[in-house]
Amino acid sequence: MAAVTYDKATRIYPGSTKPAVDSLDLEVADGEFLVLVGPSGCGKSTSLRMLAGLEDIDQGSIHIGGRDVTRVPPKDRDIAMVFQNYALYPHMTVAENMGFALKIAGKPKSEIQQRVQEAAKILDLEDYLERRPKALSGGQRQRVAMGRAIVRQPQVFCMDEPLSNLDAKLRVSTRTQIASLQRRLGITTVYVTHDQTEAMTMGDRVAVLKDGLLQQVDTPRAMYDKPANVFVAGFIGSPAMNLLQVDLDGDTLHFGGADVNIPRSAVEEVGSTRTITVGVRPEDMELVSAGAGLATEVDVVEELGADAYVYGSTEVGGERHSVIARVDGRTPPDKGSVLHFAPRQGHLHLFAGDTGERIEA
Repeated sequence: MAAVTYDKATRIYPGSTKPAVDSLDLEVADGEFLVLVGPSGCGKSTSLRMLAGLEDIDQGSIHIGGRDVTRVPPKDRDIAMVFQNYALYPHMTVAENMGFALKIAGKPKSEIQQRVQEAAKILDLEDYLERRPKALSGGQRQRVAMGRAIVRQPQVFCMDEPLSNLDAKLRVSTRTQIASLQRRLGITTVYVTHDQTEAMTMGDRVAVLKDGLLQQVDTPRAMYDKPANVFVAGFIGSPAMNLLQVDLDGDTLHFGGADVNIPRSAVEEVGSTRTITVGVRPEDMELVSAGAGLATEVDVVEELGADAYVYGSTEVGGERHSVIARVDGRTPPDKGSVLHFAPRQGHLHLFAGDTGERIEA
């Protein structure tokens, strides 16, 4: 197996002056499962394709296992790619699809058969080896694509949104299978997705990209608890974090009817703008009595059984802002009603009003 290193790797597409990936510095440890996540156009797929050798690198370099592969052809990088659309050969059986790369490489038939059987056992595909792709479900086809990667025994797996063609229920079960399989095989994996729930549930670490720039890389828990900036705070977490711009009065934030004191060290970081972006997770918004928090008019209630999410709006600084809060699903509020919410003590996230960077409270 092998570690992967992006060293100021940059990709600028012809005709564009703005890099699709801008000076990416990122290290993936040997055997680690790293997820690249971000909105459409952020550069995550380009970053993966640069690693696979499918995109040129205009500046910087990429190393696999300590070897500089920046100018090495894809076939010589010892990586295996799993695509969004499976890319299976329709005229071949499952066994032939899984073993095709080994056949091209000139491996003996006995070795091909052995590796295919081993992969099929791991992926529970033993009963489907003689079928063709059209006779398989979407989830089974995805497992065949995984099997084709596994039999090659590569140094690195590159996975480009492999679950996006599956329905919601199958996506949940398949992402568990992929994460479990990767941990069993111990192969370094770089996985691209736009779905932050996938990122949070699958990755050992998550790297968030925006406009080609790396925003933060950390464990899912650390990223959820301490987002590096406003963008990461709003992107990671479902439903999204509430983000409100509030003027600072001395060391006090007037959060509707609730006054929240913040540490002197945080006040000093705010600077001369005196404006601060306050972030509160929906689960950290608690119901309070009238006049003791943000007066929120309920627009929609999303009932999920034990929990319910209130989507409403409130007025802060003379402007209307959206608010999301988690409430007891057994006693959901009525649409159109007015509730009052305040942040739980110790659960505020503070960001500089001008730069959007995190302020440690």
